[in-house]
Amino acid sequence: MNLESIEQDFRFKVSEKLKVSSEGIERYRIFAPFMFEDGDHLSIVMSKADSQWILTDEGHTYMHLTYDLEEKDLQRGTRQKIITNALSVFNVEDRDGELIIKIRDDQYGDALYSFVQALLRITDVSYLSRERVRSMFLEDFRSFIEETVPETRRAFDWHDPSRDPEGKYLIDCKINGVAKPLFVHAINGDDKARDTTIALLQFEKWGLAFHSVAIFEDQEQINRKVLARFSDVCEKQFSSLSIKDDRIKRYLLEAIQ
Repeated sequence: MNLESIEQDFRFKVSEKLKVSSEGIERYRIFAPFMFEDGDHLSIVMSKADSQWILTDEGHTYMHLTYDLEEKDLQRGTRQKIITNALSVFNVEDRDGELIIKIRDDQYGDALYSFVQALLRITDVSYLSRERVRSMFLEDFRSFIEETVPETRRAFDWHDPSRDPEGKYLIDCKINGVAKPLFVHAINGDDKARDTTIALLQFEKWGLAFHSVAIFEDQEQINRKVLARFSDVCEKQFSSLSIKDDRIKRYLLEAIQ
């Protein structure tokens, strides 16, 4: 192994500003000018494992993302799709949170280029706009319900066809198969809270028998007066999907038994 030629290959394929520093026996730290949104650099180490040279982030990428996101948020919905696609395209492995790529046929520069590209694509989940995050909350909500409630027991975007043929009063998910159906609402802002309040009041006016539960993206962001009116008509509320997944899952499973 010629470290000087490897470093030259790294610089040619990735960046002239790249540096390699020895950190012990068969272990090298790669300093490259690529960063997360907050200015923290990507963590890349070249080491030998089972007679195979690899590049690894030693779990740093996911750890850094969880500074601002819940770990569960990375494991479903659009974020999961972004991550899975990046790993697949660049042949990077996820070993219990540690991302690695094997260096084959002495293609050091090519391996580093692929590894950096994969890490950068994964960090894209932290650059999403607020509007996109809202969209992702709804996708995450749907994925969570699909994982928790059997397909035969749920109906997304449900409305009462007999009383509301035009679908003016939508339910994000209706859970069936119980004495009173459970109407589950995904609340991602003041407007959605207002619309859901109106819908629940209309259902009461029609005399529908049901139970209602709301899952908020972030309940603390809802206007106090809007939340107060909403709380008057909604039986059960969870302040956040990501923080209370287990409690919500237990609640739903008990409700459908």
